[in-house]
Amino acid sequence: MITNMILLEPNLNGIIPLILLILIGPPIILAIIGLILFKNKLRTAGKVLFILSGVYLLVGLGICGILMTGF
Repeated sequence: MITNMILLEPNLNGIIPLILLILIGPPIILAIIGLILFKNKLRTAGKVLFILSGVYLLVGLGICGILMTGF
């Protein structure tokens, strides 16, 4: 009986930090790489990565935010 209860109720304690890591992690990494490239005289590549970081964050906040609120 206890084994059935374990199978029916999975442990989902880490799902919110995982979603937040997927939501905020890549834009932070892209922004850091863009900053490094911007400082190393590759200004256009740095600007592109900053823009990609912003777009990823905007889309991620929109999609994941809607999914997390249950709307």
